[in-house]
Amino acid sequence: MIIELAPTFAPNTAANIRALVREKYFDDLFIIRSQDGFVVQWGDPDEENPKPFKAAKTIKAEFSAPIKSAGSFTRLKDGDVYAPQVGHVGGFPAARDPASGQTWLVHCPAMIGVARDTGADSGNGSQLYVVTGHSPRHLDRNITVVGRVVQGMSLLSVQPRGTAAAGFYEKPEQRMPLKLVRMAADVPEAERSKFEVMRTDSATYQAVVEAQRTRGGPWAKFAVGKIDLCNATIPVREQKI
Repeated sequence: MIIELAPTFAPNTAANIRALVREKYFDDLFIIRSQDGFVVQWGDPDEENPKPFKAAKTIKAEFSAPIKSAGSFTRLKDGDVYAPQVGHVGGFPAARDPASGQTWLVHCPAMIGVARDTGADSGNGSQLYVVTGHSPRHLDRNITVVGRVVQGMSLLSVQPRGTAAAGFYEKPEQRMPLKLVRMAADVPEAERSKFEVMRTDSATYQAVVEAQRTRGGPWAKFAVGKIDLCNATIPVREQKI
């Protein structure tokens, strides 16, 4: 699978994940959790004797970021239950509150969050999860959202469901091993996957959203005329060379 990090929203966490990848921390770890309709999580299953790493053990929570530093915001006109405004920033689904001056990434399918304990600053990127089910927007601003899956959701969404609480796997043989994780910049250029991601600030994407908002044709008997942020999906295609 291919992951795109979001350093504009979570610079310190993204940097720590890059450090973990470059010291090959994730190699030979596992997918440890698959909760039906919710998330798939990967990392070290052994909390009592965890795999050592040199990267930071704790990172200050990056639940939101200043609006002024996040980049251009393309707003959806449809409104939202969880935030005053929603739209896209740099190709990521985002929300913002002009009154507080804060913006944040939201828990749409394919978005990646940083697992943590009770303490807000207890996550460091060594345990990550991806939303595979219904958008758990109640988690927004409670967890650092650090990126998204660009390719590979078809593999993640079919992982066998865990049978323990919260979808964790009870037996070691149930876990899916991670062979290796690498930064794209560290992969020889000839071996890199190349993708085209539609710009969310483009007229073309706005036309895509409008078509989804007002979809009709002979099959549709009622046109809602609105769209939810997490249903305003972003087209991605792989370049075939």
